[in-house]
Amino acid sequence: MGTRAMPLSTSIMLWACVLAAATAQAGTYNPDRSIGDVVEPWKDLPGTDDRPHSWADVADRDAVVVVFTCSSCPYAVDYEERINALAERHAGADSRVAVLAINSNRIPEDALPAMKARAEAKQFRFPYLFDESQAVARAFGAVRTPEFFVLDRDRRIVYMGAMDDSTTATAVKRRYVDDAVAAVLAGRAVEVAETAPVGCQIRFERRRAR
Repeated sequence: MGTRAMPLSTSIMLWACVLAAATAQAGTYNPDRSIGDVVEPWKDLPGTDDRPHSWADVADRDAVVVVFTCSSCPYAVDYEERINALAERHAGADSRVAVLAINSNRIPEDALPAMKARAEAKQFRFPYLFDESQAVARAFGAVRTPEFFVLDRDRRIVYMGAMDDSTTATAVKRRYVDDAVAAVLAGRAVEVAETAPVGCQIRFERRRAR
């Protein structure tokens, strides 16, 4: 029995669906974002310094590093010194790079008072912000702590994933975030644009069905 030809209108519809799926595909490891996506601005996130922080605070920076972290995840805690060192390397009023940390967990161990205590004890050199609504983490497609994003001058994502290639500081051979920042400042493409983040899952609250 012969195979019937598919109607032209059906073929066009199926091809359009395939094309739409391909163009809407997210990153390899990020469920919602792709390299080149522009990040939505935020405003009035409370920080451990008792000040509200907005995207406008870093509007003059050529590169922005955003790390989603917390105090309850051992992986995130292990990276605190490395994040501090990153912030110190880009400190100064004339710096072209901003380093920001955001906590989106809504549990007592990660509430703002606990964040303040942690920031003071570890002498964080970077703004540590509380994303209580979890909207910022969702906008980035962040799912782990720690999870890093590097943004260029136009606030496009140029890198997302792990900070480096080993959770053991002494074993690190490739510093993905540092490399991405250097590429942005030099005006060249990022060689490794995405890696798999390693850490605890962000504790998202389940959204109620309407």
